[in-house]
Amino acid sequence: MSVTQPVSFILKLDSQEATLELVGGKGASLARMAAAGLPVPPGFHITTHAYRRFVSENRLEEAILSAVALACGSLDQPSIPSVMLSEAKHLGSSLDAADGKNNCADSSPRQVGAQNDRGDDPALFERAAAQIQALFDQGTIPEDVAALIKQSYNELGKDDPPVAVRSSATAEDLPGMSFAGQMETYLNERGGANVLAAVKRCWGSLWTARALSYRAQHGIPPESLSIAVVVQQLVAADVAGILFTANPLTGARDQIMINAAWGLGEAIVGGQVTPDTIMVAKQTSEITSQDIAVKEVMTVRMPRGTRDEPVPTEKRKQAALQPAQATELARLGRQIEQLYEQPMDIEWAISGGRVFILQARPITALPEPRARLEWKLPRAGGQYARSSVIELLPNPLSPLFATLALPPWNETLASRMQSLGFERRLASSFRLVTINDYAYIEFGLSAWQTARMLVNLLRIPPSLVRMLRSGRTRWADDARPHYAEVVGEWAGRDLAATPSTDLLAGAREIVKAAASHYVTIQTGILPVAMMSEPAFTTVYNRLVKRKDDPAALTFLLGFDSAPIQAEKSLYDLASWAHTHPELAAYLERASSKEIVQAFASTLAPITDAKDWREFAARFAEHLERFGHTIYDLDFASTVPADDPAPLLETLKYFLSGQARSPYERQEAAARARQEATENTLARLKGLRLRILRSAVRTAQRYAPLREDALADVGLGWPMLRRMLREVGRRMVAAGAIVQPDDVFCLQSDEAQAAAAALDAGRAVENYSHAVAERRATRETERSVTPPVALPIKDRTRFLGIDFTRWMPARTGQKAGKTITGIGASPGRVSGIARVIHGPAEFDQMQPGGILVAKITTPAWTALFTLASGVVTDVGGPLSHSSIVAREYHIPAVLGTGVATERLRSGQRISVDGDAGTVSIVD
Repeated sequence: MSVTQPVSFILKLDSQEATLELVGGKGASLARMAAAGLPVPPGFHITTHAYRRFVSENRLEEAILSAVALACGSLDQPSIPSVMLSEAKHLGSSLDAADGKNNCADSSPRQVGAQNDRGDDPALFERAAAQIQALFDQGTIPEDVAALIKQSYNELGKDDPPVAVRSSATAEDLPGMSFAGQMETYLNERGGANVLAAVKRCWGSLWTARALSYRAQHGIPPESLSIAVVVQQLVAADVAGILFTANPLTGARDQIMINAAWGLGEAIVGGQVTPDTIMVAKQTSEITSQDIAVKEVMTVRMPRGTRDEPVPTEKRKQAALQPAQATELARLGRQIEQLYEQPMDIEWAISGGRVFILQARPITALPEPRARLEWKLPRAGGQYARSSVIELLPNPLSPLFATLALPPWNETLASRMQSLGFERRLASSFRLVTINDYAYIEFGLSAWQTARMLVNLLRIPPSLVRMLRSGRTRWADDARPHYAEVVGEWAGRDLAATPSTDLLAGAREIVKAAASHYVTIQTGILPVAMMSEPAFTTVYNRLVKRKDDPAALTFLLGFDSAPIQAEKSLYDLASWAHTHPELAAYLERASSKEIVQAFASTLAPITDAKDWREFAARFAEHLERFGHTIYDLDFASTVPADDPAPLLETLKYFLSGQARSPYERQEAAARARQEATENTLARLKGLRLRILRSAVRTAQRYAPLREDALADVGLGWPMLRRMLREVGRRMVAAGAIVQPDDVFCLQSDEAQAAAAALDAGRAVENYSHAVAERRATRETERSVTPPVALPIKDRTRFLGIDFTRWMPARTGQKAGKTITGIGASPGRVSGIARVIHGPAEFDQMQPGGILVAKITTPAWTALFTLASGVVTDVGGPLSHSSIVAREYHIPAVLGTGVATERLRSGQRISVDGDAGTVSIVD
């Protein structure tokens, strides 16, 4: 005969009975630390039995579950069975079964985790939360439960001691999902009645709108949930913060990161203050770095409750944590990590010199530790920056590009500088180099070279003016036609019958023409575009603009540049396909990969072969015109011409009918530009008219020209890639490499030796092992964010001028939920981040998502159609991302340096293109 165990409504803080099911995640963690002798403030648990008793006696089960069901968009689903919360299963089994036991976790399209139905409507969650909160407000805590809570509270001290009343749900502080910030905490509660009221509010916080939404997105059934409450003596914190026993940004397990600020820790947790950041070596407890923030706000105690108030002026720039305190916190952090046997996120406070641990939970989504690279300078005293053409080279360079393309690029650049009047020795000092296989431009000069440079600069202005004025002509009449001619000479050749050494020689010719093309626009169109837009904006804003006049940006939008033409071409193709039902249905249901395979095949994938052949011909025409736009300047990377799958995601979006017509968008922008220009010029006279007319005409002339010129940088890349892959195919046949693309992993002299051997019918050296090693090395390097400038320092100077503000990426970012960058396109938007590393991931972009990328080039424009905002690691006010984002009227924050490192796909973020900030919302 079994004996029924008494129900425990109250448990001591260090009780061995304090399991997850009884005291929730936060409570179980505190119990574990208290039992281990860690400095946890004294307190007690109010178990889930008390919550269930409250719900049961007030008859709330059915009403709660019905409200949740409505919020999850299941009006047309079978109603949820009445399940007594007291009979809920353990959390582990609930999560295992979450995919089929509740409509919120259902795999159907109506699940809340999907972003495409009523389950993602915040208003539904708000409505459900309000209904449930009203039920809790009206409910009464059973007398015996209330008496036990008051008794335990009185045992904490005399005269109504201040306490913290913290929610602790059974689905909280778990290894996979922290639920941080989803439930409520009430600080500085005093007196039995106030504590009871706070307990009831904590119980109700299990059903707040944000908690409902978070659980629904993670597929956690509501009937499996319960909540406990922890009541602890309040630590009157002088300093508080968070400690991570591993670096949450890099994943390094040998580093401890401590965030600290004045007052209670709520200001840090809530994101109201930027805290100090202290990095500590885990093994030695040595402080390795310290970033002292300007701390504007602190959370302080009131007679009851708390409030935020300004930090005293003398303490704002003062370190909140002393070195000895950081060492002690690091020691406790190591102890807690050993207790849990995993990296931990720990909340702490210091009062009167004593350290207290307030909470500890596993760090969620900790990245794998990144490789550590030593950034050795190629030349002592040199200065190196990832700017200029390197904005088109976000990844480690392939060996073939580094050795075949960089030398002619440097020669062309030096030749152009000599033509301006620079001495040969000085002209050659500006060159592209690689450091850990990342491209950098070297521009450091010795003292003697600096002096010579100043002498050279005195005679350059006339030739510089001539060069800038002739930029458009030099590109349109010389550089681009020559580039196209070199490529055209190879277009008619039979590559299979061409000797391998000739193919490599031809590749060098194309690279040299590409370098000449880029250096031409770099010394003409690009600088004029970079100067003319800010010049016009300054003139307009300071001399002309009135309160209700349009923004300066209005005068520079709506042009028919090459990226916009490519978008309209895809839109036209989708519009035509839409008039052929069978074809449209196939394109909508088939994957991009399947469509590309059908495109390359001679067999039609639909019964109407005529429609398919017409589509294929039209798509081929599109690729012929725009297929050379680059995702990455390194010719080892694919281009749309040889991998058109990424374009098909935009084509599908156009087919869906959800996208705005690019014709309408451009026409509206062009109309606004024309009206603003005509109206503004018509009301001006005299000097202001002459100045503005000159400024606006120059800016408008070069705005689309810049994009047209950059769109053609890869004009020769489709042909070049075919030539090099033909050499690679022959090397595969000779047993020298495994696949044709391995040729890009060879150095130029190795490719040349292999080509000579192939032509002579000799055995070719086997490079398979070297290729595998080089691929592995570059994968390691790819996981590291390269410094934007070397040597690493706060400011980048050249000729005594600080160029930090003009660098294409931030040189440092503070830890926290906010990332700063350059506000390059105005507006604010919140949405789901989609971190895209290259064309292979374009299919992960979803309509309305926020595009997060290292860089974008003209070939990325297809994704702007789907995006509601753009964030990049590299880029400035006149980078491609900025220009196109403004054309699409979507906010953009560029040059963050760390966006792809710090943000994850699926996070909700907020982009402020006016302030230049990106905030992690969830």
